[in-house]
Amino acid sequence: MARRYYQLPSLTGLNTFDACARHGSFTAAASELGVTLGAVSRQVKALEAELDCALFLRNHRGVELTAQGIDLFQVLSSSFQQIGRLCQEFKNQARSSDVTIAASTAFASLWLMPRLGGFWRQYRDINLNHAISDNPADAGFLNADIRIRYGDGNWRGESAVKLFDDRIYPVCGAGFGARNKLKHPRDLLQFPLLQLDSVDPVWTGWDSWLRQWDCDLSRANFRRFNNYVVALQAAEENQGIVLGWHSQVESLVERGKLQRLGKFETDAPGSFYLTWDSGRALSESAARLRDWLLQIGKR
Repeated sequence: MARRYYQLPSLTGLNTFDACARHGSFTAAASELGVTLGAVSRQVKALEAELDCALFLRNHRGVELTAQGIDLFQVLSSSFQQIGRLCQEFKNQARSSDVTIAASTAFASLWLMPRLGGFWRQYRDINLNHAISDNPADAGFLNADIRIRYGDGNWRGESAVKLFDDRIYPVCGAGFGARNKLKHPRDLLQFPLLQLDSVDPVWTGWDSWLRQWDCDLSRANFRRFNNYVVALQAAEENQGIVLGWHSQVESLVERGKLQRLGKFETDAPGSFYLTWDSGRALSESAARLRDWLLQIGKR
């Protein structure tokens, strides 16, 4: 076998291991890499044999990293991210007029898209690309020039500037609202509550919203969704009540597709932010988009 200059094992094996470690699943890694589950298993076994140690513990519920696996993943993940960011920087320098902006599906469709026409008309020389994902850990989301995030403004390795605060209140379809009234938030417990099960734990759900009103959640009737846009569509069809984030449901309420149920609302515990990599300067085009969005966010 030829001697490798850096004494590294197979890069294919390392890439496969990284995917398995990130997902905590060989099956999900195989889906991401576009290979069979068997191919993933063989790559991991070959890497473990070359390193002469176990990287995963296999059990009936799935796999988890060993101590050696955790050490390797921490170093490998950091290295891959640095390489990815450097390569993306090279691409950005070569295509300085291209800007990629990342956002969740709901935020992109309900807040961002209705406003971006104004940016396109003002900056016709800038090509906008979109990384739409409800998982903020997706590679496409993380590699975007500018990301729209919800949270407390603290993300490791990212600069952040607040776009706006938000507030949250119950909304439903017009027919549902005409038939039902809300005198106190505890009255919501008698209705179907359309609950978003988000992969991002920072989002406020019915459970935390109702607890602010001292409601007994054991009586709640939840119907669960993994996509906020679909949950809003179900509410429009009078199938239940969904928590409305004002920034994203305001236009739907104005057009009569949804209506507020009651006058109860809470301030969102987090805010929406524009973020970008601290270690990589924004291109002139990306800086223009950032500044334009901040102006729009103040309106």
